[in-house]
This record gives sequence, structure tokens and C-alpha cells, in this order.
Amino acid sequence: MLERLNKVNDVKILSVYDPAFKTYGSVVTGYDFTDLIGYMERHTLTPESGNVYVPSVPEMEALPVFEALTDRLYGGMPIQIGYCNGRNSTYNGFEYHKGSELNVAVTDLMLVLGHTWQLQDNCFTVGDEQVFYVPRGTAIEMFQTTLHLSPCKVSDAGFKAVVVLPRGTNTPLDKKPENPVDEDRLLLQKNKWVISHPDREPLMKQGAFPGLLGENKELYY
Repeated sequence: MLERLNKVNDVKILSVYDPAFKTYGSVVTGYDFTDLIGYMERHTLTPESGNVYVPSVPEMEALPVFEALTDRLYGGMPIQIGYCNGRNSTYNGFEYHKGSELNVAVTDLMLVLGHTWQLQDNCFTVGDEQVFYVPRGTAIEMFQTTLHLSPCKVSDAGFKAVVVLPRGTNTPLDKKPENPVDEDRLLLQKNKWVISHPDREPLMKQGAFPGLLGENKELYY
């Protein structure tokens, strides 16, 4: 798969097992994600177009791995388990959170990543990112300094991914900062700072800051 993806794209695509991933996150082992993956396969759908994101699913949070992730990976902090499914294939923008995000690849997928320290005046220039391939069944932790957004598909069937975050992340803000400056201008939802490509209409309609500069690249498979 990785060889094929590199043949059809003009950007280098690396595996999350490549050492280059270490500044963005780590591959997570030592947890049993079987029930989570099974739930995703049986009970969640991939939309015909676009993406669907659900921050918190009580049935997924009732599985034994929820307690293990709470106690160990997040050190006792409250978390939520949800998912993102879709057919995205373009960069679109970046987001980041204050706290790590865990993704479990229910299908093969790709992630476009950057670092928060690459932002200049709340902007990121296309060409400074790296693209990583995540094989089905792989769990990865992305550090809070990692810029990311929706996964990208590697097949016509789209992608499915479990998303674990500090509880409350990606839910509506009670209020936005008054007279926003600097990072405040990127705050779109609770614990969710976002820059959008100006051509990404759904994000722009939500009020995202148009900070992804350059081509809104599409990834092929």
C-alpha cells in the first residue's frame, strides 16, 4: 500500500513506523482495541460524501478499554471516545488541541501533519507538512503540538477512525474570547484551534481562520 501511495502522489508519504513520526506522536501498544474496532465496523457508517465526526459515543465509552485509556494513557484525566468517518482526500486545514489525541485506524488511512511551531502569524504554508500512512488496526498518539485534521482515504470505501480526546474537546464553546488576538483567533470550539484553507467552505462557514496558505492539495490512491 505504501509503495502504491508514493507512486501516485507528488508528496512523500511515510509510515507512522518511520522515525520521522517521532516528533508528531507515537505508535501506541499495550491496549486491546478489538472491541472498539468491532463496534466501529458494525455500528458506524461512512457517509456518501464528506465526513462525519461524533465526539463522544456512550456505547464505545462503556467498553473496558475506556477505563484503561483513562487511567493509563491520560493519567486519570477525563476523556471521550468518538469517531471520524468519511471520504476526505484533501488537506483542507489544520487543528490542534491542548492534550494528546489518540486515533485508532479502523481502516487504512493517511494523515497530513505539521507542528504548531511552524505557524507564522497563525498561518501554515503548504509544503512544510508531512504525510503519514496509518495501517488498519494501528493506534497512534498525536502530541498537542501536532497540527492535524481529518484523515484522508486510501480507497473508494473511505476511512474510519476512532478518536479519543480530553473530555469536552470539539464541542460548542460557551463563549468566544472578546477582542481575540493571536491564538484566540483560531479558537473554533472547546479545546479546538483551527486554521482553514480558504477554499474549504464548511470550515470557513464555521468561522475558521483562513491560515492554510498555498494549494489545497489532494491525495490519491
